[in-house]
Amino acid sequence: MPEMRGWILLLLVLAGLLLAGCERTEPAPPVLALSPTPTAAPTATAAPTPTGTPIPTATPQPTPTEEPSPVMFVIVYDNNEYDPALQTGWGFACWIETGAGIILFDTGGDSPTLLGNMAQLGIDPQAIDVVVLSHIHGDHTGGLMGLLDTGARPVVYVPAAFPTSFKEAVRARTELVEVTEPVEVLPDIYATGAVSGSTIAEQALAVETMEGLVVVTGCAHPGVVGMVRRAQEVTGDNVALVTGGFHLGGASRAQIEGIIADFRQLGVQRLAPCHCTGDLARQMFVDAFGADFVPAGVGWRVTLAGQGN
Repeated sequence: MPEMRGWILLLLVLAGLLLAGCERTEPAPPVLALSPTPTAAPTATAAPTPTGTPIPTATPQPTPTEEPSPVMFVIVYDNNEYDPALQTGWGFACWIETGAGIILFDTGGDSPTLLGNMAQLGIDPQAIDVVVLSHIHGDHTGGLMGLLDTGARPVVYVPAAFPTSFKEAVRARTELVEVTEPVEVLPDIYATGAVSGSTIAEQALAVETMEGLVVVTGCAHPGVVGMVRRAQEVTGDNVALVTGGFHLGGASRAQIEGIIADFRQLGVQRLAPCHCTGDLARQMFVDAFGADFVPAGVGWRVTLAGQGN
């Protein structure tokens, strides 16, 4: 029986081989180990250019610039009449107002006249930031203590050669600065320091404006031409206007003619002399400068464009 089972298995195997030989088969292709092929990204179709109205480009706007603040000059004390509502007195004082502050250049000969004129003009003495005194004479310093009595506490600039007693009296009331060389007391405004040419220590005020330099003098004891020249050296500007006292009351025609020639050489454009200038000099300036001469006196004022302070 075991032998019979063996033959049967053999016959089955042979039959299978015969059947396999009757069926045609293709060899299987070799299998290759490939890295996965990335799916190709679809090519983007270019979007059509829009044919509508393009959005207009905004026009660049100019950068806003700050308008320069005006500089106002008002003569608040003088012996020459200009505004009949104001009181005259021998001396000089000029109010200068800018966007950066207020200066009083000199204080006249007495405080009642000074303060009365300021009140008439609607000017508050306590608004004063700086007082600049040109020289020690009483017709330019006489109103200071009465001004301080109002409660005003400006910084006071004086030539260093002022008497010690005067400087100590001022220091007891407010801050005092002794000027030995040109100093900027407010933006674009300079005290020149004492100008040589006289035994009296005297300084001028130099104010820069869009129209040029304005020079304010108290009495110009060292000579008005020298004071203008010093102010021009401090700022380097053309001289638009010179105002204040020129100290020419006793000057001869020849002297005044020489001053006119010097003003021309310095490029001085306009004059507004007052106080101690003298009638002859004022008349000769009228003849020489014509419409560029201003008959200044107490209450006269002018406003110019500032430098942008």
